[in-house]
Amino acid sequence: MRGRSTEQEQIGRLLADGRRGNSGALLLHGEAGIGKSALLDWAAGQAGGARVLRVEGIESEMELAYGGLHQLFLPVLDLVDGLPPAQAAALRAVFGLTADEVRDSFTVGLAVLTMLSEAAADGPLLCLVDDAQWVDQPSVDMLTFAARRLRAEGVVMLFAVRDGAPGATVKGLPGLLVEGLDRTAAAELLTGLPPYVADRVLEEAGGNPLALIELSAALTPAQRAGRLGPLALPETAAALRGRIQDGFLEQVGRLPEAARLVLLVAAADDTGSLGTVLAAARELGAGVEDLEPAERAGLVVLSGELVRFRHPLVRYAAYRSAPLARRIAAHRALAGALDEAGQPHRRAWHLAAAATGPDEGVAEELERVAEWAGNRQAMASASAAYERAAQLTADRDLRARRLVQAARKAADAGQDERCGALADQVPMPLADQEVAANFARARAVVELGYRSPAAAARILLDSADATGAAHPEATASLLVDAVHAAYSGGDAALMAEVASRAPELPVLAVPAGLFGDDVPGALTALRPLVAATDEADTGVMERLLTGIHCLLTGDHPTARRVALGAVARCRDQGISGWLPTTLDLLVRAELALGHHEEATARGTEALRLAEYYDLAHRASHLRAALALPAAARGEEDQVRALTEEALGYARPRGVGRAAADALWARGLLELGLGRAQAALDELAAARQELGHPLLCLPLLPDLVEAAVRAGRPERAAQAAGVLDEWAGALDRPALGALAARCRALTGPDGSAEQHFTAALALHGDGNGNGNGHEDGTGDGNAFDRARTALLYGEWLRRLRRQLDAREQLRAALDGFEALGARPWAERARSELGAAGGETVLTARQDGPISLLSPQEREVVRLAATGASNREIAAQLFLSPRTVGHHLYRAFPKLGVGSRTELAALLAA
Repeated sequence: MRGRSTEQEQIGRLLADGRRGNSGALLLHGEAGIGKSALLDWAAGQAGGARVLRVEGIESEMELAYGGLHQLFLPVLDLVDGLPPAQAAALRAVFGLTADEVRDSFTVGLAVLTMLSEAAADGPLLCLVDDAQWVDQPSVDMLTFAARRLRAEGVVMLFAVRDGAPGATVKGLPGLLVEGLDRTAAAELLTGLPPYVADRVLEEAGGNPLALIELSAALTPAQRAGRLGPLALPETAAALRGRIQDGFLEQVGRLPEAARLVLLVAAADDTGSLGTVLAAARELGAGVEDLEPAERAGLVVLSGELVRFRHPLVRYAAYRSAPLARRIAAHRALAGALDEAGQPHRRAWHLAAAATGPDEGVAEELERVAEWAGNRQAMASASAAYERAAQLTADRDLRARRLVQAARKAADAGQDERCGALADQVPMPLADQEVAANFARARAVVELGYRSPAAAARILLDSADATGAAHPEATASLLVDAVHAAYSGGDAALMAEVASRAPELPVLAVPAGLFGDDVPGALTALRPLVAATDEADTGVMERLLTGIHCLLTGDHPTARRVALGAVARCRDQGISGWLPTTLDLLVRAELALGHHEEATARGTEALRLAEYYDLAHRASHLRAALALPAAARGEEDQVRALTEEALGYARPRGVGRAAADALWARGLLELGLGRAQAALDELAAARQELGHPLLCLPLLPDLVEAAVRAGRPERAAQAAGVLDEWAGALDRPALGALAARCRALTGPDGSAEQHFTAALALHGDGNGNGNGHEDGTGDGNAFDRARTALLYGEWLRRLRRQLDAREQLRAALDGFEALGARPWAERARSELGAAGGETVLTARQDGPISLLSPQEREVVRLAATGASNREIAAQLFLSPRTVGHHLYRAFPKLGVGSRTELAALLAA
């Protein structure tokens, strides 16, 4: 380990932290042969009494779903029985131990997290993932999911990945670039060479330790003695990987033919099982004794029942140096051995590797592999299996169907570029309308997720038109998806166009009426949709659109109830791909009700999920939504960061809703900070993004206030008129309150008080009570109520009605401080002082809760409901140990010693 003190120091710190019970992860990356594997070996040697689990990626088998995860956990598989039942069932299914389906990849991720925690129960655990670029993507996803959430388990995870190599992607981990050795350290690896020969090797190797060793080993005795120039070295610089590979090829080429044959079989195999390799090698006339020359040469390491190549490039050299006919024979022999071992999925891939042309039998086996992987949420592996099956399919229509399936699974896996590339291979036209509809959905997913929502809606609409009345269910489903895409883009005209295709469907009748001058009809159509959300068989998309319709029509409490049901359905049934979207709906409902803290917590969870799934489109919506409560709190840097990222994605792609929300957040921030003209500019831009008055309703009260404060009464009056018209049509107390407030701001002073008092009555107490709902569950918004009280108090103070003004300004100040809306509280405090009122700073109502970190606050909130550590871990995607660690830190801050005391504190 010459010249690696920096890397050793960083890894050593992680190992020391692990011994103290803390967890950590590190991604080592660099070029081939630079020493990443050697650093992992060094870490294993420094682990002391820690348990070590290791997995090594194999390029030829990287499409085998969860193969890497199974290899890593093979020594501790007995721990599966101690996991929570759902997690244990998920791991057994992905390892092929049962035929069960896995509907939720997050259950697998939580199972991996718990497994790692349990494996470290008796002491620290070191996990080594070598050549991660060749580990299957589902395994990498689950391991990085766990690595990002480990905190206090004593688990250290080290990943090594080759820069520039195609394969699995490792995301979200701190990285360490492993670079070449300096000349002094490099020279220490070269002994017994004449100086000018050593200089030439140093120059060619460029500090790469593997290149230094292999290039010097490739020299002839005469060259090593210095009697000849190092003619074996290239005269001009070549690719380093090629130079290293040449050294390995030469070493493999020196072996006897039988040794090369058994090495080929081992290179083609991914199990590392010596028994499997020897069983296949016997079919080709080789045996265990033929491994001896390779073992003596140091090319492979044999231990117990395992065979391991000393370096991945040795495997590559052993495989690529063999003629095609022998590689095919090796794969066929392995397929036979695996068939006897009862491993049909691996067998299918080896049969596919041995195929030289269309083979429907193998294609059918691969299709079964794809279905197996898809049922276990290994979408990338399922896509690869469908693609290979299509390549082996002679029938044009069947090949099209398999390519479409490959594209859809790629989209589900977040592989948008690959999805597009697969879609481009689909032979057109498509005779089967069901295949055509699925093809449209695959293309639309990519458009909506990464490009243009309008284009996605158009693709779906065109497909629905082509599908026609012959397939009513497929047509309806395409139209529902299309109207959702159009809503995401903030395109009311497109929503109306889509809805007009089937206005008899209740879920489309609502937008058809709202954007087609039939508001009463829309409200009538909405009622059965809301009632249907109580039925178990109502799908997620129907629930989602119903919640959106409730938000559009101002029924915020119902929108929240529907959203909670949609989120619960996603969690309960493992529909994790929809979870960020349903959480986004819940965030919007919480914001509409003024529940800023709940909206921030839900939005933070949803953004984590969207980033994990690479849902860039949804992430832009969520960043914009999270910017709104941050703006109310006056967190200027946070608002700028969130909105810049949201707008950077949304504007070029026409994601109108996300762009409008981001601009709205900026306008709200400016308004709170007293910069009225800047607020008006941002809010006017937000309104322009959406166009249709109904889509703009939530931001119009802010625009009215900004215009009044900026001295632009004509713009305030126009916006107030629009708000008043829609508030009357929709007849919701919350909208009525805002419309009355805006009438007070824009009308004559003689009627202002009447409008202000009407607005306060419609707001209720700001907690959803007392605004005209018999069940007491109205849509009052504490933030809106405090703002109305502030504006009313300011108006009263201008009339020198100081006592009346103080009452309203005190109510406003208390409301803003309870929400943590600092700039608004400062404004209310200043006005209250000017009115002669007491302005001593009051404490926030959440008291010691404000001392907790956001993560601690979420853990405490759930613990207070009686949830166990494991239940909290499952909901927050943490390990049970990390949950316990957060509670251990939170209890002293709160001054409590038990969950019972915690519940009492939060209730108070």
